[in-house]
Amino acid sequence: MRIVAACAVALATCLLPLAGRAADPYVVSVILPETGAGAFVAKVEVNALTVAEQVINKAGGVRGRPIKFDVLDDQSDPAVAVQLYNKIVAGGAPFFLGSSLSATCNATAALLKDGPLQYCFSPGIRPAAGSYVYSAGVDAATLLGAGLRYLRERGLTRLAVITSTDATGQDADRALDALLAAPENHSLTVADREHFNPADVNVAAQMARFKASGANVVIGWATGAPFGTILRGVRDEGLDVPVMSTPGNMLAVQLRQYTSIMPQELLFPNLRSFLQPDQMPNGPAKAALVRYYDAFKAAGLHPSGEGQVWDQILIMVSAVQKLGFDAGAAQVRDYVNNLQGWTGINGLYNYHTYPQRGIGIDSVVVLRWDPAKEIGIPLSQPGGELLK
Repeated sequence: MRIVAACAVALATCLLPLAGRAADPYVVSVILPETGAGAFVAKVEVNALTVAEQVINKAGGVRGRPIKFDVLDDQSDPAVAVQLYNKIVAGGAPFFLGSSLSATCNATAALLKDGPLQYCFSPGIRPAAGSYVYSAGVDAATLLGAGLRYLRERGLTRLAVITSTDATGQDADRALDALLAAPENHSLTVADREHFNPADVNVAAQMARFKASGANVVIGWATGAPFGTILRGVRDEGLDVPVMSTPGNMLAVQLRQYTSIMPQELLFPNLRSFLQPDQMPNGPAKAALVRYYDAFKAAGLHPSGEGQVWDQILIMVSAVQKLGFDAGAAQVRDYVNNLQGWTGINGLYNYHTYPQRGIGIDSVVVLRWDPAKEIGIPLSQPGGELLK
């Protein structure tokens, strides 16, 4: 009897860790710039991760296990991002999310050859087709393509362009050069083109030249504090024209700081996820957007920029749900590349048509920022066609 009892205790003791492991969370590593220059972006993305975690776990988690997004602060520093990446690789994860800035994403992406899969939250990088690197949203060329179509159809054809000298501005310059050379944009004229260092405290000289050029719209492509410098320059010079900028600035938490220098019309080519549900036609994308808003409402939050990464978070979780916890990086990549019929808040994803992103210009609309309601008012159809 003593032997039987001892065996029973031993068996129970062996089973206890197994039961504990079954309830352990499945941890997904996320590299974000919680401090440093990119902190304003990371704050919004942490909101998305927090709400997604609540939604997923309320629905039963992933294969019966709760999910946990483990956010690691890269301090907006590419070198720190690489250190965090090395820890993730050592842990054997098949994928990770982040970071938020092009520079930090590019630093880790350069190390990826055989995985893990990286789903970068910055739309500014350009991953090679078939690689293990993916980018959220659409690139500057796609955004500007929709934006230029809207401007020319509206008759705003004399452009004053100012871009920062960092990677964001350089990417926009290349995209603009290619787009302005296209036949459909022959009616557009660059009245003046300027550049500025992100560390500059004013752009008064550039704005004076803009005013003298007779431009009827300003394209100011810079993110964060440098965008505020542009808006202040437009106000100080008395330029009463629409201003179009990168959607990286369409964050309520950021734009509240610029209330006193807000132009009459602030335009953003941006993803459809920044629409309100009542601004969308009925269909799967609207249903996804309703669920998205309901999730944030339940969490006591209002979305403002989280739509840039929401779909990507859910897509990667769906990979684990489908493939299981032992799937490798190659299996996860194949799952994403062959995803069929997955509709999110930005529309239907197709990684064959849009490698490494899943969406393209048909997910972009031009919005006017409403500072009172802190929402975007749609001015175009998907792709930039002027609303009639």
